[in-house]
Amino acid sequence: MTAASAWLAPLWLEIGVLALALLALILGIAGVRAGRAVAGITVAGLAALLVGSCWIEPGQTAFGGAFVVDALALFIKRLFLASSAVSVLASMAFDRGPFVRRAPEYHFALLASLLGMLVLASSRELILLFVSFELMSIPLYFLTGFRKREDVAAEAALKFFVVGTVSSAIVLYGFSFVYGVTGTTAVDAIPRALEDGSPLMRLGMALVLAGLGFKIATVPFHMWVPDAYEAGAPPFVAWLSVAPKAAGFVVILRLYVEGVGSAVLVWLPVVAALAGVTIVAGNLMAIPQQNIKRLLAYSGIAHIGYMLIGLAAMSSAGVATVLFYLVAYLFGNMGAFFVVQAVGTAEQSDHLDAYRGLAQRSPVLALAMLLFLLSLGGIPFVAGFWAKLYVFWAAVDRGMYGLVFLGALLTVVALYYYLVVASRMYIDEPVRPEPIAVPRALGVAIAICSFGVVAVGIYPGPWIAELAHIAQTLF
Repeated sequence: MTAASAWLAPLWLEIGVLALALLALILGIAGVRAGRAVAGITVAGLAALLVGSCWIEPGQTAFGGAFVVDALALFIKRLFLASSAVSVLASMAFDRGPFVRRAPEYHFALLASLLGMLVLASSRELILLFVSFELMSIPLYFLTGFRKREDVAAEAALKFFVVGTVSSAIVLYGFSFVYGVTGTTAVDAIPRALEDGSPLMRLGMALVLAGLGFKIATVPFHMWVPDAYEAGAPPFVAWLSVAPKAAGFVVILRLYVEGVGSAVLVWLPVVAALAGVTIVAGNLMAIPQQNIKRLLAYSGIAHIGYMLIGLAAMSSAGVATVLFYLVAYLFGNMGAFFVVQAVGTAEQSDHLDAYRGLAQRSPVLALAMLLFLLSLGGIPFVAGFWAKLYVFWAAVDRGMYGLVFLGALLTVVALYYYLVVASRMYIDEPVRPEPIAVPRALGVAIAICSFGVVAVGIYPGPWIAELAHIAQTLF
């Protein structure tokens, strides 16, 4: 291996995504308007990178240790690549309006955001971490308002941009305190500074946690989520609901968990309080929703709360459950949004009434939606059931019985609004007798998510064993 190839070895996933983004940009400049062709190239490229990542050995570094490819980074990068590939696959069926005319722009922006996520997962230096966070975030604002001729899209994009900018400023302000105390921008210096108990250090980390709260949409930093989900195109929203949240969690793991030893206990009550408030508010605000995208938005906020329960455990078992929850959430939530895409395109509506009698019109589509809803609700034996169960086990091990009781109680509440959707599909009379046509690409995306929900639900052991091994490397 030459010196140049050895230097580039840790970065080849990022180089591959950058090449795909530049290709989409060149196709756009060349006037290519074939949305499906651009999407097909993107899906093939992302799938190749996902398969190729299996040959990457953890432990590689670049830029003097500021960029590290460890087991956690590799796992989360595969999750980013998988979610992006499935999202782009589903977008091939969204062949109307701007998705036909401006396909290269859409895929360039999505790949640019994905590039930011990949760099973010390996960042061990505050400036690189912040820059990659912004590289991830800025295209998200653009993609939220991609259907710019729709007033709701422009409004949601503006709200998302304003809130995102404020959160970035808060994170940067917090980093300034961290740098002031540690005298370095290396993430590795944070554990020692936290052990010293400096008030300025804790203030800086509290500000960073608040800023990250906007990114992962914890209560009270969640206000942008329902509007962005309602305005965005379903294949993009499916991805937005999973990948950026996973990016936010990996940053939290890097800054607040990895190597901080006993100082981790400082953040336990803070994270536990955020988890409790987020679960209660997300579930209660989901109940009155009649728009399926807003319902999934508020339920998504509640799921962030469940993940925070695992994080609040501040143990290797808790971290493993958070990573497992992200996998289960990827299949369940993305699959639900793909069904929303199919029904919304056919009925031109995202109202719950559009799902009346879906089981009679399209039984396979209704069954897939039921699987996703059961997984999100935590019913045995699909992926979401094990995700919630493992999270609660991790919290019980730390003696957090009150938080577990609250989470279990609100799980029952969540079942109510998921079953409202199911009852519309299976009990109500259909609005029309015609079956809903599902384009082949969208059908494949739904099938992948259905398989993931069932396979992980039936056979969770290998996943949790591998994730437990990854989590142990953080402590």
